[in-house]
Amino acid sequence: MMILEAEVQIPVRFSETDAMGVVWHGNYLKFFEDAREYFGAVYGIEYLDAYNNGFYTPIVKSDINHKASVYYGQKVAVKAILERHASSKVVFRYVVTNLTTGEIAATGSTTQVFLGIENKLLELVKPPFYAEWEEKQNWQGEE
Repeated sequence: MMILEAEVQIPVRFSETDAMGVVWHGNYLKFFEDAREYFGAVYGIEYLDAYNNGFYTPIVKSDINHKASVYYGQKVAVKAILERHASSKVVFRYVVTNLTTGEIAATGSTTQVFLGIENKLLELVKPPFYAEWEEKQNWQGEE
């Protein structure tokens, strides 16, 4: 599997926790979003690039495996790992590490597709702008 990865550090804010001071489970999807956005800035493929080329990239599948708690005042590192696929989809895997304890707090994945802005139709072939971006990358791993 060929991959690209980027890691962002995120301090846990009070508003992201529940009454016990633990990061609320739904906020892990926000952490994933932050990591995807950071990944895009690092690799030069941001959400507006898709939009400016006539596409939305909605998430059609998400998965989270919670492994250890993270508390208010701690910091996490969220690694976003993009998998290269032959089909017209964008698949990220994530690893959320509690930087205070060193424990893996969660793992997960998201799958996005390309949807035409004008016609709202699913693209079955990778859009040219994305295929060209993929070809320029220095992928790790084996095909």
